[in-house]
Amino acid sequence: MCRHDPPCPAAKASDREAARTVMRDDVQGWALLCNGVLLFEDTGELLPDGQTVRPHRPTPPADSAAAA
Repeated sequence: MCRHDPPCPAAKASDREAARTVMRDDVQGWALLCNGVLLFEDTGELLPDGQTVRPHRPTPPADSAAAA
């Protein structure tokens, strides 16, 4: 799919989120990446083959939550 030089990471690559954004809708909270991945605001993903990737936001360490 990608015609960039160097090419964007493939949809199955571990760094797939580094692909360039082709289209986005900030109101609905999604971005379509050059490799066909649909990336959601909550960090969940829909891959071109229909496979889903659960949201994977980093969580703060337990002791930093207690300090707040």
